[in-house]
Amino acid sequence: MSNQSQQEDQLTGIQEGPATVDGALSAVSEDTGAASGDSDVTAIGKAYHKKRKCRIIVDSTSDFNLHVLKVLGVELIPFRYVGPDGEHDDDLWETRSAHDFYEYMRKNPDARFTTEAVTPGRYFEVFEHAAQEGTPTLYMCLSEGLSSSVRSALQAKEMIAEQYPDFELYILDNCCDSAAAELLAIEVVRQASLGMTAEELYAWAQDARYFVHGYFTLDSLHWLALGGRIPAAAAQVGGKLDVKPVLSFDTTGALTLNGVCRGRKKALRALIQSFRDNYAHDPSLAMAIMSADAEKDADWLEAQVRKEKGCEDVAIIRSSVSPILGSHVGPGMVAVAFWGTDRREKLSLTDRIAKRVRNQQ
Repeated sequence: MSNQSQQEDQLTGIQEGPATVDGALSAVSEDTGAASGDSDVTAIGKAYHKKRKCRIIVDSTSDFNLHVLKVLGVELIPFRYVGPDGEHDDDLWETRSAHDFYEYMRKNPDARFTTEAVTPGRYFEVFEHAAQEGTPTLYMCLSEGLSSSVRSALQAKEMIAEQYPDFELYILDNCCDSAAAELLAIEVVRQASLGMTAEELYAWAQDARYFVHGYFTLDSLHWLALGGRIPAAAAQVGGKLDVKPVLSFDTTGALTLNGVCRGRKKALRALIQSFRDNYAHDPSLAMAIMSADAEKDADWLEAQVRKEKGCEDVAIIRSSVSPILGSHVGPGMVAVAFWGTDRREKLSLTDRIAKRVRNQQ
């Protein structure tokens, strides 16, 4: 397996701010009769799953707040990472705090971390369990623009089809990354609670995934250079000039550079501007803000979002960047994810033609 196929980007976390997280729980449970603001995760979860006609599987690359994940009642496939102290499952910070992880990176700037894709064999184990149960299943996977996992999942699907030809299994490429995929999962579960079948959910999510946005900035280019993502010389020059990149993802889920800023504050303001330019202005849909042990900057970002018209009471899910993405970007990353405009509309004319040709094949 190549280094590229082994390296997966991801966000996860368990920052449980009661007001913002409970707001999100209220949003995902309102169609089931659960009380607004109910903090009993088990009670909300049971009420929310009564109408579900399918099984929903996600992976830990979707920046799930652990509190929200438990309410959704979906199955989680953890990715794995390897550090100086050995191999670990990404367990959404249950056995290790985000602060400890990123503080270690700060104190050991030459420490190398690697991440691993999920193998077809592992996918087969998960899918076979679902097939034996017989419930139609949707798996929401990390984007092919970043990972080989979609291809591995599709290989496993073919093996499952040979042994369980009548089993319904749908593999969705999220085409959006980190907590943007968490927001997509929340809405997929809500649609399932309204009675959609696995096939209908798959069709719905194929379109909906392009309306979720994510923007983030890094505190340092050092970790990208250490992992071979950018030249070391570029990182050194960027450090001397205090250059902060502003990044997003394209329609395949691959990371894209939106621009560069001189200084942290300008980069954070650029995130807010991207939010203003693309937000859907629908306060019924939750947002997400996450950081790699940079909570003060995340607090500032949330405060600025709440100053925007109509966003005073929007549900904001807070989470911590997982070691999967954190291994490559290092401490200090800050990001915002939200529902917005159709990302496909920003395709160039030639890209639109190429996309139409591919769809006709």
